[in-house]
Amino acid sequence: MLHAETILNTLLDMVSEAITIVDPDGTVLHWNKAAEQLYNIPAAKIVGKNISDFSWNSLMISRMLEDGQPIQEAYHEPRPGVYVLVNTSPIFRNGTMIGAISCEQDVTKLVRLGNELFSTTSQLHTLEEKISQLASAPNPFHRIKGSGPAILQAVQVARRVAPTDATVLITGESGVGKELFAHAIHHGSQRAKHPFVAINCGAIPASLFESELFGYQGGAFTGADRTGKAGKLELAHKGTLFLDEIGELPLDMQVKLLRVLQEKQFYRVGGTEPVKVDIRIIAATNRNLEERVTAGAFREDLFYRLNVVSIEVPPLRDRIEDIPELIQLFAREIAVQYGKPNPEFSPEVLVTLMNYNWPGNIRELRNIIERLVILTEDGPISREHLPTAVQVPRLHAEAPLPPTLPSGTGEETSEYHAIQNALRTTYGNKAAAAKLLGISRGTLYNKMKKYGLR
Repeated sequence: MLHAETILNTLLDMVSEAITIVDPDGTVLHWNKAAEQLYNIPAAKIVGKNISDFSWNSLMISRMLEDGQPIQEAYHEPRPGVYVLVNTSPIFRNGTMIGAISCEQDVTKLVRLGNELFSTTSQLHTLEEKISQLASAPNPFHRIKGSGPAILQAVQVARRVAPTDATVLITGESGVGKELFAHAIHHGSQRAKHPFVAINCGAIPASLFESELFGYQGGAFTGADRTGKAGKLELAHKGTLFLDEIGELPLDMQVKLLRVLQEKQFYRVGGTEPVKVDIRIIAATNRNLEERVTAGAFREDLFYRLNVVSIEVPPLRDRIEDIPELIQLFAREIAVQYGKPNPEFSPEVLVTLMNYNWPGNIRELRNIIERLVILTEDGPISREHLPTAVQVPRLHAEAPLPPTLPSGTGEETSEYHAIQNALRTTYGNKAAAAKLLGISRGTLYNKMKKYGLR
């Protein structure tokens, strides 16, 4: 029969988390291979020694042995450049604590990616601001493209609220461009010369979110920077804080955020002095917050605090008249990016894209255009170049002609056939047909009535 201790040691060495087991006095009983790799300390050097003897004090076991309280997902920096989440728990037998176990998950890559993303985003925003300053007549909404009524209504509301300090809640499906609206509102405000700081409430682990938002005081926890670190709230002082995916914010953080909005001040993690901030809040979500409130997953008071002015960004399928313009815009940008000639699109491609449902919205459209520009070598882009999921079946049946052709000039006859062909090509989609003809929908309706077309 296999020895139980051998099985346990093998199991502990197989897991990817750093595992430490100590007795009630803090003497290390087990130090697995992941712990060796994380701290560069071999098991032979630490097993049998007291955990408090190590100056780096990498674990929080000592504190837990004193008060007997487990620690859940504590943010910890055991040595410079290494970040972990610590979980510790006492081990009891017959009501007596006989030791403790600690499990540490290395999240260094996650933290570094977040920092790189924040740095890159800041650089991008700086470049955009410089471009706007160089423009003779900067328009903060110039990057929001489209002329359909749905998008124009959203832009109109955003323009009106931009110069104010009102809190804005931007709603809409994933990929519709909510952050684009947030940037435009910021650049159209009196805070445009101050920072725009974004934080994704759904991408940061709950245990890290508080220090990311509020920052931490020097020495707030083991391994913390002695000078402390400013959080996103401090970085956004005098500017705008954009809370993306606000519907994913943990309930305990919702309480703290609400307090900041009410009191205009907060405390760093481990700090005792209040930090006053002057910021504007713009939040965005693809979730129905009213349903989240009903389900108890979102605080009602925070919802009303955020929902001062609501802007709903329409999905791409509700603004198909904008698709040709977006296609040309993306194609030009991507062609320049990859040093390729500006591509041509066959009419059938435009129609196919205008009849697609676009579950991924504008983000999906841009990705498809990027694929087409990269992979299409010679000639215009045709329907066969499109991804299979986007292609819709061709209509093989010809649309029936009316009983009699219109009488009149040759120009009118030519116009009649052009309209009829456009309607046939677009499967009867009048908005798409108007785009192909280069006329407004109102003009198309008048001409269809004139020629008896339906």
